[in-house]
Amino acid sequence: MIASVLIVDDEQSIVQSLSGLLSDEGFEVSTAVNGYDALKAIESQSPDLVLLDIWMPGMDGIETLTEIKKINPQIQVIIITGHGTIETAVKATKLGAFDLVEKPLSIDKIILSINNALNYQRLEEENKYLRTKTLEKHSIDGESERTKALRKNIEVAAPTDTWILIRGENGTGKELVARTIHQLSPRVEQPLIDVSCAAIRDELLENEMFGHEKGSFPGATAKKIGKFELANNGTIFLDEIGDMSLSSQAKILRVLQEQQIQRVGGSRLIGIDVRVIATTNKNLEKEIDMGTFREDLYYRLNVIPIDVPPLRERIEDLPFLVEALLEEFAVQNRSKRKTMSLAAMSMLSNYAWPGNVRELRNLVERLAIMVDKDLIDVEDIPDSYRPGGLTYPAYAATAPFMKLDNFKEAKKAFEKEFIKIKLVQNENNITKTAKAMKVGRSYLHKKIKSLK
Repeated sequence: MIASVLIVDDEQSIVQSLSGLLSDEGFEVSTAVNGYDALKAIESQSPDLVLLDIWMPGMDGIETLTEIKKINPQIQVIIITGHGTIETAVKATKLGAFDLVEKPLSIDKIILSINNALNYQRLEEENKYLRTKTLEKHSIDGESERTKALRKNIEVAAPTDTWILIRGENGTGKELVARTIHQLSPRVEQPLIDVSCAAIRDELLENEMFGHEKGSFPGATAKKIGKFELANNGTIFLDEIGDMSLSSQAKILRVLQEQQIQRVGGSRLIGIDVRVIATTNKNLEKEIDMGTFREDLYYRLNVIPIDVPPLRERIEDLPFLVEALLEEFAVQNRSKRKTMSLAAMSMLSNYAWPGNVRELRNLVERLAIMVDKDLIDVEDIPDSYRPGGLTYPAYAATAPFMKLDNFKEAKKAFEKEFIKIKLVQNENNITKTAKAMKVGRSYLHKKIKSLK
């Protein structure tokens, strides 16, 4: 990724020397001679970083810094000054400056400061992504055979550089799987660029994916770096590739085959090195038969297929997920941690979960906030999650262990469900679980072994 730097200084000699040096270092450089020009440039170009002189006629550096942070708080600003004081440094830092570098300028110090600022910016963006992403961070929690197999596939595939196609229904956690693969890959220090294939219109695809040159079309007042170029040396994440039109698929396929792009309005071919992770909630083989998905693109992407199972096919993970979510929401809301009764947990285990983990998350968050007691029970579960809208006494008769006629078998089934949930609630710690159940540790250990 090529970082863009805006140099703001009224001394032409400094602007010229810095421009040449930073260009030689591979940065994309633009300049402004005062604060007003700088603000105009920021609005039109959105540079990654600003080198800002503090002593300028008219609007000085401190005033300019204040306005920059109003326009775009994410832009990193490094103050350059010939009259550095502790008071100035403190004031600039409080206003959001990343660093202060004194004149005469050392190019080594400037480069170091710029790289530190850009690395900090990248980490901030990744943290923001993790905080705001709607997919659940607990999506692949659990101990079911399907979940164990999924984690094993991730562990095997991630350290390679192979392209991956992640398949699964909406809400199962495909995005989390993609991010986990990137985090475990050799490209973890490089960017993961997210592309929502359904959101890009055909007429905007080339501009979004390949970028454009300044002046290439009306309104192109500055060069734009496309998503493929941003992902260079890292990973590009093509989310819901099955929603992309055939014409867009052809353009993406060409880039994936040739590993080079050409910006709109440009003549130069730019080589790229990206790992591709794609997801789909569609059966792409059927889409190929219907003529809505390119077969050659499918085989290009489907080197390692990873299937993310729906929640209904790993329902034994539900207690793990519920407990993890209750813990998360207690921390998030700074409230006392709630628990869920065995009967309520059993009721939810008999629901089909068409919205998968995303739907479960929404329900647990609602219950954690709205239930005004420590124990979430069957009467607190919304009617839509009850089998036939059953009340507590009626539901109790439908519990798994109540369906058995043999008393010994029913007792064994109840014990197994009860102990399983208690273990989850106590983080699989046998000593802690035994204490909560008011039984001896050795007794519980033997019981677990006998119930397998």
